[in-house]
Amino acid sequence: MIILGAVGLIFAQTIYEYYGDQNNISYVDFVKHYLDEDKVDKITIRRITEGNSFRTIAIIHTKEGEKSLILGNVDNFLENLEKSQLEKGKGPDRLIPVEFDYKGDTNKLIDRMINFLYAAATIAIFYYLFKQLKGIGGSMGKGGGSDIFGIGKSQAKIYGIDNKIKTRFKDVAGLDEAKVEIMEFVDFLKKPKKFKEIGAKIPRGALLAGPPGTGKTLLAKAAAGEAGVPFLYISGSDFVEMFVGVGASRVRDLFKKAKENAPSIIFIDEIDAVGRKRESKMGGNDERDNTLNQLLVEMDGFGTENNVVVLAATNRKELLDPALTRPGRFDRSIDITLPDIDGRKQIFMVHLKPIKLDPSKTMDDYAKRLATLTPGFSGADIANLCNEAAILAARRNKKVVSAEEFEAASERVIAGLEKKKIVSEEERKTVAVHESGHAVVSWFLEGGTPLLKLTIIPRSKGSLGFAQYLPNENSLETKEELMDRIACVLGGRCSEELFNGKVTTGAYDDLRKAYDIAHAMITKFGMSEKIGFLGYADEEYYRKHSDRTAKEIDNEIKHIIDICTEKARKTVREHKHHIENLSKALLAKETLDLTAIIEILGERPFEPKSNYKAYLEYKKEKEAEEEEIKEHEQKELEEEEKEKKEEEQKSANA
Repeated sequence: MIILGAVGLIFAQTIYEYYGDQNNISYVDFVKHYLDEDKVDKITIRRITEGNSFRTIAIIHTKEGEKSLILGNVDNFLENLEKSQLEKGKGPDRLIPVEFDYKGDTNKLIDRMINFLYAAATIAIFYYLFKQLKGIGGSMGKGGGSDIFGIGKSQAKIYGIDNKIKTRFKDVAGLDEAKVEIMEFVDFLKKPKKFKEIGAKIPRGALLAGPPGTGKTLLAKAAAGEAGVPFLYISGSDFVEMFVGVGASRVRDLFKKAKENAPSIIFIDEIDAVGRKRESKMGGNDERDNTLNQLLVEMDGFGTENNVVVLAATNRKELLDPALTRPGRFDRSIDITLPDIDGRKQIFMVHLKPIKLDPSKTMDDYAKRLATLTPGFSGADIANLCNEAAILAARRNKKVVSAEEFEAASERVIAGLEKKKIVSEEERKTVAVHESGHAVVSWFLEGGTPLLKLTIIPRSKGSLGFAQYLPNENSLETKEELMDRIACVLGGRCSEELFNGKVTTGAYDDLRKAYDIAHAMITKFGMSEKIGFLGYADEEYYRKHSDRTAKEIDNEIKHIIDICTEKARKTVREHKHHIENLSKALLAKETLDLTAIIEILGERPFEPKSNYKAYLEYKKEKEAEEEEIKEHEQKELEEEEKEKKEEEQKSANA
């Protein structure tokens, strides 16, 4: 503000001088146009300061306004002025009055103000730099880097003091086991005396580990909301800077703020950004190590008796340093997994509340059906699906969201938007044969994934066709089931080979999936007789087995895929007529639902499991309800017709 004021005054001075100079006249003009014509009323002699010097001007007051005349010698000017007037016959009492005004020096006042502001600004700048240099010395004395401009300050956002946290455990669905663990931390913070009296220590913290979008941050926020304590949120990447010592300084400042507001919760999101294993990093990073060391000291060192709980979240728990995950720092490790069918139903119930649903079905009906259709969906995926369905209904100018929008939204999330792409008839036939091959092999192999919907409409994620399956959510799978899955993945390529006599590039994604399953069978699950019961961990930079072992693994992967390819070819040949019928129906209708697929292929010859079983049970329940409604409506119609006939008979008798 001081600098801006000084600049403004300089500008004002420049304007003043510029416009003042516009009224300047020469001595000849003064005599010829003003003095000889007797237009001068009064003359004021004024002195103007310019830096260390000054100049004198005469302000000529005339009937036309004021004019300025720069004077070299004031005495000579006054003598010549008096002489000229006397020569023209003016008496001493009629001479032009002359005044001297050396006090009204405006420019001098402006110069003084500017000089004062310059001095004040210089003092203020030097004082600020002195304070910063003092802070640098203090922070260096504490072992940290410089804190100029607050670089060493924590970037944590504090909630729960001025802005209250409204999230509660009721807003977190599908994480019942994790909520039980976190609720105990809330009790520790609310009633620490109860635990201390019995000799228990308050846990230092909990590590929330799981896939992206499963609700780790939401769970931590709900814990802070329930406990009613300050909640300090920071990301792991906020500790990492290009300046040496900044990360450690920010860790100290973070825990200092937490202790000042104790009891409190610190939540470090994506902690793997700063807490990676120190011995496995290539090239080394002393700054990251220093930050991690400071974090370890703050979490379990001297002076850690405050009621501060540290919650952290990560998608990659295996990358964290063992010193960070040991008891005493993170006493509990809570796995936040993808929700099962019941968990997804609870999550849908939360996200369906703000949506205007079609009243023909209850919210519970929508949640149950959608939960069966979305295996492998996280909480974030479910929220996105509900939002996409609402957007789609609004785009269609509907007032409510129906099952049709939810199914279209699920297809969009899984496969992408339908594309208005012109596909040749030959390509359509190839896609129909390919997708029918997948469907038939999956239908008639026990380990295959049951099919729900089949379409040959192109999608924005690159696929020319799309098949929606309902995979089994059981955590254990046998070797035979995995082999059947590989055969199902290769069913499309084998169908093309049989019906078209040639193959296309459309099986690229299928081949990659088949390799991934076979690779996991050999290296992770120990399902190879030749390799044995060995599991090879995935390493970031190097492998722990020899080149000879790697070659044996490659040979075993090829062997498994060859066996599955023959199984797929055999199934395709045995059910050739089913593939023909299914592909013809696809070419005619472009999309087939489960009812149409059952009409062509018949009932699946295996006992339904998991999601598919739940889906079929729900489908049968809804069909039974619809049948009851139809029967009830039919009975009402029959009774109405009977009453009508009786009334007609009575009228005829009368």
